[in-house]
Amino acid sequence: MRFYETMFILKPTLTPEETSAKIEFFKSVLLNNGASIEGVIDMGIRNLAYEIKKCKRGYYFVIYFKAPATLVAELERNYRINEEVIRFIVINYKSKTEQKNWGVLVDKANGKYIEPPKKKKGAESSAESKENAESSVDSAEGAVDSANNPAEGASDV
Repeated sequence: MRFYETMFILKPTLTPEETSAKIEFFKSVLLNNGASIEGVIDMGIRNLAYEIKKCKRGYYFVIYFKAPATLVAELERNYRINEEVIRFIVINYKSKTEQKNWGVLVDKANGKYIEPPKKKKGAESSAESKENAESSVDSAEGAVDSANNPAEGASDV
């Protein structure tokens, strides 16, 4: 089983019932050919970057799935013969790093992703940063004072 992501854009003129029927159709194509759907993202209607087939908007939908390599040809064939599909893409995640990132995307799609905690600086560096911040505030106040008060000793000519 390989790791895949597919995104397709449907015409915005479809009714909500027709849109959900098309989405279910593509999900059934995946499931009937041995894929397991891991996550989906319904992005809704969005503006296209440029006009495609006289459409300025499109209904975006993303599916993350695991499947044998032979499934991709069947899925793309179904995308091509369907007139309501404006554009589509199928992405294969090959390397271990890409597959790890695919897992993170699936977790985000399912709402299970937890942001890793950010590394905190040591106590010494935080004390130094406070001192630097105070000195920069003092120097900024000095710059404001000198801008408001002209230099002393300047003669009027």
